[in-house]
Amino acid sequence: MTPRWALPAASDGASAGFTLDDLASALLVGSLVLVVAVVAVRLSLRSGLPSLLIYLGIGLVLGESGIGIRYDSEQLTQVLGYAALVLILVEGGITTQWSGIRRSVAPAAVLSTVGVAVSVVVVGVVARFVLGWSWEVSFLIGAVVASTDAAAVFSVLRRVPLPRRVSGMLEAESGFNDAPVVLLVTALAGAVAPSGEPEPWWHILLVAVAELAGGTVVGLAVGWLGARLLRVVATASSALFAIGTLAVAVLAYGAADSVHTSGFIACYLAALVLGNVQLPHRPSVVGFATAVGWLAQIGLFVLLGLLASPSGFADQVVPALVIGAAVLLLARPLSVVVSLTPFGMGWRTQAFLSWAGLRGAVPVVLATVPVTTGASGVTWMFELVFVLVVVFTVIQAPTLPWMARRLGLDTSHQTLDLAVEATPLADLGAELLEVDVGPESRIGGVRVFELRLPRGANVALVVREGGSFVPRDSDMLRHGDQLLVVTPSAAREATEKRLYLVSRGGRLAEWTDT
Repeated sequence: MTPRWALPAASDGASAGFTLDDLASALLVGSLVLVVAVVAVRLSLRSGLPSLLIYLGIGLVLGESGIGIRYDSEQLTQVLGYAALVLILVEGGITTQWSGIRRSVAPAAVLSTVGVAVSVVVVGVVARFVLGWSWEVSFLIGAVVASTDAAAVFSVLRRVPLPRRVSGMLEAESGFNDAPVVLLVTALAGAVAPSGEPEPWWHILLVAVAELAGGTVVGLAVGWLGARLLRVVATASSALFAIGTLAVAVLAYGAADSVHTSGFIACYLAALVLGNVQLPHRPSVVGFATAVGWLAQIGLFVLLGLLASPSGFADQVVPALVIGAAVLLLARPLSVVVSLTPFGMGWRTQAFLSWAGLRGAVPVVLATVPVTTGASGVTWMFELVFVLVVVFTVIQAPTLPWMARRLGLDTSHQTLDLAVEATPLADLGAELLEVDVGPESRIGGVRVFELRLPRGANVALVVREGGSFVPRDSDMLRHGDQLLVVTPSAAREATEKRLYLVSRGGRLAEWTDT
């Protein structure tokens, strides 16, 4: 990667390397990209388009055809892309509630394996007979575009209330299908390389099953052992604990990959275990994981936009439309029917799942694999997949809410069970304060009503001696209590001020109207 701000060689003949001036330029561009990316989320929610399109656009603007940052390393893109996918899968595992996907695990596992195989075969046949590509290249492109993208799907579905089994199916599938697709693409790309030889299909199947099974064992083991360790060493610092929790989940990837099993399925399952074993500081862990997941998504999509060459897009429009149509209209529906019919899922659910199979970062990252393995004559694949993802995201994403309503899957008229951490308090105009009553605080001995909090602010929960309860106005607070106070955003400052006043002056502290 050679940005335009790179300095020339040093006077002694050695490379100047990355200097402080380069650091300033990189931080300037990087921070601006993040600010624009955060603003883009609001635009994404209003337009109904996944934010990935905006992030890809940022990368194109920064690239050679825009501002002029030169970047052309498929190898580095693949490495950083895999790292980002690990963090995205970890975030998905930690924030997924087992109760929400339990009924969907079996059908999602079949859709992520048998369904992927069906999709690869269908796309391969279309590519072979419509576009005239070799069987090896046809099946390779089928494998590259076989994986759905969780970030793309859920950025659109945030405002579409679906039955829990449907949303759980999408969550579980997006967590499971990356691992088998990566294994399949790697095997097929090796066969296309000049020195490679096609492996029998049964050999690829056996290797994939062994690696997925091994990754599953490693992931569950690391998640269980990590949870026990984290409980023992849990610190008072919620931020430090959150870092440790994510480190354990990422450790699962490294451990699994080191023994030649699937690191992707391992890190997802380890994170799923960690997110569902009632570890302390869960809100902090979820918040940190979500932030890291967003950062990984932004960095990944911007990087893919940087790598893309717009000059090559025109030649790939027709092949991208052919392959995309094959995926959307043939491969995805057939894979859903074959995988889910045995589980008794109705045609409406199957139709929606067929249309909701959005493609995103994973296919674009996997399109770099053939180049890095030395495959010849497939340098066009990255541009083709890039065009396919953009075009079909624009087609599918805005229509998903309409599709849910037409199929009768929009449950906005029904009563929904909501997880507190999944409901942004900012959208409700409220904020959550955590108050620790220290040994010197005069809140100890004060009854709840004597706090005299501003209108709309309430003590929602008291955590005491390992238990918790919803307090009544007459309940007395004690030293060592932890209070969860919900307050309107407009009254936050006044609420905090009142709590400090009572902490210093007790129940007779003077009320100050702010």
